[in-house]
Amino acid sequence: MANDISTRPYLIRAIYEWCVDGALTPYLAVVVDKRCRVPMEYVREGEIVLNISPGATPDLTIDNEWVSFSARFSGVGRDVLVPVSRVMGIYAKENGQGLFFGKEDMQDDAQNTAEEVENAAPTDGIEPGQKRGKPSLRVVK
Repeated sequence: MANDISTRPYLIRAIYEWCVDGALTPYLAVVVDKRCRVPMEYVREGEIVLNISPGATPDLTIDNEWVSFSARFSGVGRDVLVPVSRVMGIYAKENGQGLFFGKEDMQDDAQNTAEEVENAAPTDGIEPGQKRGKPSLRVVK
């Protein structure tokens, strides 16, 4: 009986732990498709690179199907959800070492072209290029 469980999520978690243990910044490279919930204004040529360090993503979850977390992009809090099958690689920002999967290894069951992804509506209602207000804090009593 063949084992149908992908090694990809296990390898992603291992490289993530290696980065964190070595005080390195783990970056996740993703090939975006319509299943990905990412800030579309940061997608370039159908791809996005995300900082998934503990300080940037304190609620990070990497399970066998999804990578999910909340993070701030230009001061705006966003929820990010990426299928593990769309992860192209995970590596340390400081030295570029990590693990990369070939694009040919990606599951293409729901893949969009780079052009479709670039033209997709942003998930937070802010149009690409639209000015955002300066982030501010206020005391609530």
